[in-house]
Amino acid sequence: MKTKAVRYVAWTLASFALLKAGTAFAIDQFRTPAISVIPVEWHAALDQFRAEISAAPAVVADFTFATQRRLSPLGPRALPAFAQLNAVTSPIFPGINRSPVPVLLPFDVAGWLEAGANRMALGVARYQADFRPVDFFDAGPSGYDAVFSLEPGAGDGLPQRTFARPIEVQITGSQLIYDIADPPGGMGEPVKALSAQYPDLRRFIREGYVRYAFTRFGVPYVVSIQCLDSVPRPRRLACREAYPVAERFLRALRIAGGQPSQPRGNILAGFAERPPNYASDFTYRPVGDILARSGPRGQIGNADLTSYSQIRFPLDAPAFIHSQSFGRRQSGDSSDRPSGLYPWRDNFCEARSFNVGQCAGGHGHQGQDLRAGACPAPSDSSNSCDPKQQPVFAVRDGILIRARQQQAATLQVNTLTEHIRFRYMHMNPASMDADGVLNGRVVAEGEKIGVVSNYLDHPNGTSRHLHFDVQVFTRDGWIWVNPYITLVSAYERLIRGRGREIGPLIAASPIAARTQQDDAIRLDPQEGREN
Repeated sequence: MKTKAVRYVAWTLASFALLKAGTAFAIDQFRTPAISVIPVEWHAALDQFRAEISAAPAVVADFTFATQRRLSPLGPRALPAFAQLNAVTSPIFPGINRSPVPVLLPFDVAGWLEAGANRMALGVARYQADFRPVDFFDAGPSGYDAVFSLEPGAGDGLPQRTFARPIEVQITGSQLIYDIADPPGGMGEPVKALSAQYPDLRRFIREGYVRYAFTRFGVPYVVSIQCLDSVPRPRRLACREAYPVAERFLRALRIAGGQPSQPRGNILAGFAERPPNYASDFTYRPVGDILARSGPRGQIGNADLTSYSQIRFPLDAPAFIHSQSFGRRQSGDSSDRPSGLYPWRDNFCEARSFNVGQCAGGHGHQGQDLRAGACPAPSDSSNSCDPKQQPVFAVRDGILIRARQQQAATLQVNTLTEHIRFRYMHMNPASMDADGVLNGRVVAEGEKIGVVSNYLDHPNGTSRHLHFDVQVFTRDGWIWVNPYITLVSAYERLIRGRGREIGPLIAASPIAARTQQDDAIRLDPQEGREN
């Protein structure tokens, strides 16, 4: 018992020091993300494309490789070969010309053009290393993303596998890189079999994916497959089974399009606007102030004060952020109110088996648990509320990534200033299938995309809530970041009032913590007092 008490004191003191360091930001304004813009070596891409199709002289003759010297060296018409290439591939990959980086895909352009009229009869998979027609493709001002699948038994020479479903392979190439503090970033091992084609290739398992990261034309690209570092099973892909599929995909990558754009500087984001006036009741605990002893091995939370994007809050107000795994265990603690009340509390780094590089110890929850408020008592028949039909909204204009029967729906934003993803979980997959929440659907901010539910492998598998998380693109691929401040900022805009930050509670023991008052509210420093 004495050891546990000492551990708790250390936890509270460390939490206070960490949170105190960020107090000025928490009170005055939230931080905005640091984003770098990568310059693209388009002439190197032109040389590679010419080399890739050089074995087919008739195909080479179809392209104009001369640079238009009188035009801007990086304007959209400076390299006509890419405009011609986009015209060839855009029927298969719509919008490919919107990518400001060379688009690498497992697509044999020369073979496709040589086949002429016969290619459609032979099928696209023949020219995609046996990967079936693209499941998802999206190109925009920051780069491109694509998802391809390999059916069981497809692909000559691949070893037999236990996993009985198609394997999805994702690729992203991005001109925008989020510069986040990333302790495990940059790790990995070389792949000798691919070292000639990709001299800087790194393979590593991170946050539930095996990833292959490399740089080409100055641009970071990442190929990834969701998997478990475990024994192969029919319904769960082991990473060792994913390796040969990913490496087949990498060997098949060719330049399929893209278009040079004018160079631009690094991004100065402005996502942290806050209402000038305080809301009457909205309160929240500091970011990183997770429930005591809810972190892996007693670790503290992640005090990330970044508002990663200016979003529409995913639920209607009132709504609440609270743990759905640990909160009920501490029902006797007056400092942690039920999930139907304020203050909110961060749960990004709660103990889970998921890898989360942004959390101490490398494991965490990945996102935030959101509870919709209770239905108000109807004043008349037109003001009724069904607790099982509380809507979930698109937080931004974007495009959905989700195959049929999958439990998660991801909303991707690809603009001049953002390359970011928002993931929703616990809605029923059958309902999402019926509602068309599927790959490629374009949605508008505020559009209803589902209802709050309790699905986790099966109906009633969890409490009725929405799990919401945020991923940003880095040189290690898509990385989970803490969405707590992003959600606080969004909720303030939704209710048109600034929240008041509560706490943190500081005490020498768990017993003393329970006696702390919940009304210790830190106000704006201009008001010059604490209540």
